[in-house]
Amino acid sequence: MADDDNPGLALPVLNTAVLSSTEHLAIDPDIDDDDNDSALGGSINDNQPSSASIASTIFNYRKLHGRTFHNFQTGDLQYWGPNDEEMSEGMDYFHHALQMALDDKLFLAPLDNPQRVLDVGAGTGMWTIDFADSFPSASVTGIDLSPMQPSWIPPNCKFIIDDLSQPWAFPDNYFDFIHIRYMMGCFRDWTRLYKECFRCLKPGGWLQHGEPGPGLRSDDGTLPEIWNEWTAHCMRASEMLGQPFDIPADARWPQWLEDGGFPVAGIRKKTFHMPVGMWPAEKKWKTIGALHGLAVDVGLEGFVLYTHTRVLGWEYSEVQAFLAKVRAALRSRRNHTYVVWTFAWVQKPLVE
Repeated sequence: MADDDNPGLALPVLNTAVLSSTEHLAIDPDIDDDDNDSALGGSINDNQPSSASIASTIFNYRKLHGRTFHNFQTGDLQYWGPNDEEMSEGMDYFHHALQMALDDKLFLAPLDNPQRVLDVGAGTGMWTIDFADSFPSASVTGIDLSPMQPSWIPPNCKFIIDDLSQPWAFPDNYFDFIHIRYMMGCFRDWTRLYKECFRCLKPGGWLQHGEPGPGLRSDDGTLPEIWNEWTAHCMRASEMLGQPFDIPADARWPQWLEDGGFPVAGIRKKTFHMPVGMWPAEKKWKTIGALHGLAVDVGLEGFVLYTHTRVLGWEYSEVQAFLAKVRAALRSRRNHTYVVWTFAWVQKPLVE
């Protein structure tokens, strides 16, 4: 897989607009170093799914320390994220932050009038709905384990509750575009998933997959050690589950795609930095950092509750004590941190 920012890995570049790299975000020199003020910068103002085939047991959520998790039969797959209102709020903040970071682009692949589109792991359905609104002639399907999506949706949009780690029910050569985003730790066998993507894409159709690296980074040595501890815990839980969390940094990623049927020489990739907090100097990235910071803050317990108690074996009180330290580091204006995001897109060959 070639990296647009690494000249040592040569790959033909598509004649299409891609996101500019943000390797070195400038720090606002006037940022307040008072740790009593949140680096997130205050507030940002801004049911039922449509599928009628959901069994009633879907809504009998599993509960863990006051949080709810999906109750869909997934075999040996363990999904770690809650499906409650608090988690949904964080996911929506995150969607808005990522859309701003992508200059309001919903995709980077060079699509040409897509008519059938699949969103893998639709979550609250915001990307699915936005795409349906932007392409009214397209039929857009979002799939997730949990019914977290709104009931008021565009007429060309629908949501299905299903487990895509199992064989898909869609026919061969069906979709023009398959979109995957933020599915870290959600699948054991990425090759099997990519094989289903390849089978269900039309010749000439596109697959796009975007993921963050785990944990946070900084360019000026302000990354607190507690964040490194959190990353280490997540990676250990990932290994115990057998469900990769660090997909962009995993050397097997291009191999999974190739084993799934996609031509590895055709993979295009873009990497950029997404700040956490209002420390960037540029107004756009300051707003993105505020939204992203809110997303992380609101979703913080949901990110670790299942993995740390059910996988790593922590007590609930230990989790809360650890989260207090993580949240303090998150809210400090002295920490100029960011998450590395990577998007990859590849086309199914026109002639197989």
